[in-house]
Amino acid sequence: MQASEDNRSVISNPFYHQSLQEIDDSCDPQFQFLDNFRHGSNWFSKSEPYCTLESSSANGSCTTMYYSPSTLSSSHQEYHSPDDGDFRDKLRQLETVMLGDLDYDDDAGNGKSFAGGVIDLPDIEVWKEMVMGCPKRDLKQILVACAESVSNNDLLSAQLLISELRQLVSVAGEPIQRLGAYMLEGLVARLSSSGSTIYKSDFQLNTHVLYEICPYFKFGYMSANGAIAEAMKSEKRVHIIDFCIGNGSQWVPLIQAFAKRPSGPPHIRITGFHDSPNGLNKEGKRLCKLARAYNVPFEFHTETGLESVRPQPNESLAVNFAFVLHRMPDESVSTRNHRDRVLRLVKRMNPKIVTLVEQESNTNTAPFYPRFLEALDYYNAMFESIDITLPRDHKERINVEQHCFARDVVNIIACEGNERVERHELLGKWKLRFSMAGFSPCPMSPLVNDTIKRLLKNYSERYRLEERDGALYLGWMNRDLVASCAWK
Repeated sequence: MQASEDNRSVISNPFYHQSLQEIDDSCDPQFQFLDNFRHGSNWFSKSEPYCTLESSSANGSCTTMYYSPSTLSSSHQEYHSPDDGDFRDKLRQLETVMLGDLDYDDDAGNGKSFAGGVIDLPDIEVWKEMVMGCPKRDLKQILVACAESVSNNDLLSAQLLISELRQLVSVAGEPIQRLGAYMLEGLVARLSSSGSTIYKSDFQLNTHVLYEICPYFKFGYMSANGAIAEAMKSEKRVHIIDFCIGNGSQWVPLIQAFAKRPSGPPHIRITGFHDSPNGLNKEGKRLCKLARAYNVPFEFHTETGLESVRPQPNESLAVNFAFVLHRMPDESVSTRNHRDRVLRLVKRMNPKIVTLVEQESNTNTAPFYPRFLEALDYYNAMFESIDITLPRDHKERINVEQHCFARDVVNIIACEGNERVERHELLGKWKLRFSMAGFSPCPMSPLVNDTIKRLLKNYSERYRLEERDGALYLGWMNRDLVASCAWK
């Protein structure tokens, strides 16, 4: 049995590892934990800075934000950029000081000097007028306005809005305040070109907590397991290829289900892909021990490339793509188009069933600004759902949000090209890719649908499950979040 160290979000997928070595090099992990957090209601004073993610500059300095226990203004007044001439003149004065110039001429040709980069009175009131004269705005509107400024390369406006955002976001506040902290970090990282230093493969660290408090992973794994169990109900030898094996926990209930099969359990072989050959030993032994306890013939292997997989006679093959395909570069990143190439390779292996579970979001080829808006809407729903089940003062909540969501948010916002690993697509696009690779849709069994409905009764009624065109969608209120489907 071969094994390798696991992280569910490993970005250097082994089946194209060598050809994408440049991606691994450019995404060197420098993720910083919040080890200095003191859990409770008084973590920080208003003047005590903290680092969310290590991103602000190449020298390792961090963005300074402030814990703000005050609630946000409930007003939703729309943000408009100032356009009157006098206000613009004052903005230019401020910009001159920020850039350190010593001389400035206003539109009337009146020379003004600034000693040591400090505005002489009464111009010192410019900043106060700008801040105090503007009505408080909804945090979401300020985030959008800041992203628009970044998109338009309006650096002065972006910097002013970033300063305002720093006073409003909070990792211990409302869902939008918590998400805003990480989206702000992404904006700062984009401006400082430091986004690639944040993305790190430590996603597995807190997924066990997320697995319990939200149904997203359970939904994905249960639906995939149900499709595989249905397809293999009469097979004597089953080979499962998992393109992101993680800690193998997905396969525990499937092994248990096969053990109860009236005709007896099949021989099960699981092959997990990983970029290192030695780290899954613990998880593999755990699955082997479980299989022995249920008298299920079992093998566990870890491979570093698809070409190393050797099909055995009389085996029925199942391939599992759970939360992994969106990290493979497609035609917009690489001329080799690894996303479609892997699907064609799998099709040539003649699998009996292929399962796909992915976030229902559109961040792959979208330009920065619409991608920011999509991420804001998607992850706001995620953070709201966490707020329902995990108290804001719970010691695990920050760790879950930081290590399970924040790095993805920053990668989506701050990175482009090879450095942007999180590239989600809507299920409609995935269907097109699978069809072009030669696959045919395989509708989910009604039993799977009923099982997940029973699962959701343990969670908030705001979660919803829908079946559309043979696929299952899990959503939070009116937002689809995860989609699951099967192919043959």
